[in-house]
Amino acid sequence: MAKLFGFSIEDSEPLSPSVVSPVPQTNEDGVDHYLSSGFFGSYVDIEGVYRTEFDLIKRYREMALHPECDSAIEDIVNEAIVSDTNDSPVQIDLDNLNASDGIKKKIRQEFKYILELLDFDKKSHEIYRNWYVDGRLYYHKVIDLKNPEAGIQELRYIDAMKMRYVRQQKKDEKDNKMYRLANVNVDDPMQYEFPGIEEYFIYNPKMTYPTTNPSSLGGTGGIKFTKDSITYCSSGLVDRNKGSTLSYLHKAIKSLNQLRMIEDSLVIYRLSRAPERRIFYIDVGNLPKVKAEQYLRDVMMRYRNKLVYDASTGEIRDDKKMMAMLEDFWLPRREGGRGTEISTLPGGQNLGEITDIEYFKKKLYRSLNVPPSRMDGEGGFNLGRSSEILRDEVKFSKFVSRLRKRFSYMFSDMLKTQLILKNIITPEDWDIMSEHIQYDFLYDNHFAELKDAELLNERLNMVQVAEPYVGKYFSQDYVRRKILRQTDTEILEQDVLIKKEIESGVIPDPNQPVDPQTGLPLDQTSQMDLGKPVMEPDLRSQERDVTAPGKPVEMPKGGEI
Repeated sequence: MAKLFGFSIEDSEPLSPSVVSPVPQTNEDGVDHYLSSGFFGSYVDIEGVYRTEFDLIKRYREMALHPECDSAIEDIVNEAIVSDTNDSPVQIDLDNLNASDGIKKKIRQEFKYILELLDFDKKSHEIYRNWYVDGRLYYHKVIDLKNPEAGIQELRYIDAMKMRYVRQQKKDEKDNKMYRLANVNVDDPMQYEFPGIEEYFIYNPKMTYPTTNPSSLGGTGGIKFTKDSITYCSSGLVDRNKGSTLSYLHKAIKSLNQLRMIEDSLVIYRLSRAPERRIFYIDVGNLPKVKAEQYLRDVMMRYRNKLVYDASTGEIRDDKKMMAMLEDFWLPRREGGRGTEISTLPGGQNLGEITDIEYFKKKLYRSLNVPPSRMDGEGGFNLGRSSEILRDEVKFSKFVSRLRKRFSYMFSDMLKTQLILKNIITPEDWDIMSEHIQYDFLYDNHFAELKDAELLNERLNMVQVAEPYVGKYFSQDYVRRKILRQTDTEILEQDVLIKKEIESGVIPDPNQPVDPQTGLPLDQTSQMDLGKPVMEPDLRSQERDVTAPGKPVEMPKGGEI
């Protein structure tokens, strides 16, 4: 194979040669129909929707310019990416990562460096919108090939119409042919020739979709990039029949076309049926056809009156040379009829009916997973109980959370490359640590916060009701686990924090006795002699008690006892 541009990160401990499978690897991103030979990425669609992903991306971008579709996209992007003057739109969460504080500090520093390379605080809205509309996102990770330990130097955005992800079978080094699943020995399936897969990207700056065999593409057909040098984040939606990655706008193609057609037809109908026109029935008697038409034309020119207002000069002129098709009708009538007659043709009825328009608008919003209640914008925003929230809003909140999870793949790929290049971790370490690294997006959606507050309030009320039965029917551990829903980690953390705050005096010790009258904790020294009567001093014993030899005993004076 030809040399690829970029760099590759390989595991220091490759898999054993005995770890094989007749099923090739797949990323479940639409390119699992790996290539063997011939053409790729070219389809014949009988319905005329799209032939290639190149045409599909163009259609998505045209849809995003439609006002209703743009409004729905903006609602989704504004919910997913919240811009704040003080906080970053996204932060890394390492609470669940089992690593030292030094490693966590370095990971946070490198993630902050990646956000600075992306200029994510300022361009987060545009980056997320491009990913949502196109259904895929490409970034070239530029490094110093002579000094890769310096990490990523620049992140360059690549237009999705100029880049193509290819997965191709590896060729046999002996005969330079594609591996085929040939049955060498029926009795031993391990003798099969298992196919290997090589992955790379093809970049074409001319914005033309490649339709030839990728192995034949040279410098004129495109530049091949290694897989690790490109950050590729897809939407996760795949057309399994055609093996192409889709955007979340794909479901709205039919709805948007229907909305456009019904709007155009409504405008045409109103323009043609709105004016009220007159019908002139002219009596032509027994005149021949040619003379009857001439007579009708003369009457039309005699009585026809067309006044035109000239906005440039402010004058009104009589323009009788032009006749529009929406004006009066002139019809001849033969002898024996009712003579010359003028009647009125009424305009169209129910021209203000737009129920069908509203239906297709709601259908478009539903296809984009946006609640139809956001379409009008007349209803106010209510911060009431979560039980009063519409179910569509709850579904929309979960949809946005799922989009954030998918979009965070971009951060994971960039962070992986940066940490490995700077020798902070190894590829094997990343496979273990990546599952515990989360990305916390800034929330502007108050529904989750309201729901958590209500759940906590209900649980505290249940604890208050169950408190008299603790020690009789329930244990403290049962209350904390079943009613408060605390995990093992939370129970241990809270016990340590409570003990620390008691020792520091922030909160009182719950085991210390409390004065029933004042409610304040009793001092341990003051309760030692509680209940003992005060005895009068024995003067005679004090006289016999000599504290020091030669020192007289001082008698207590009156009034001091």
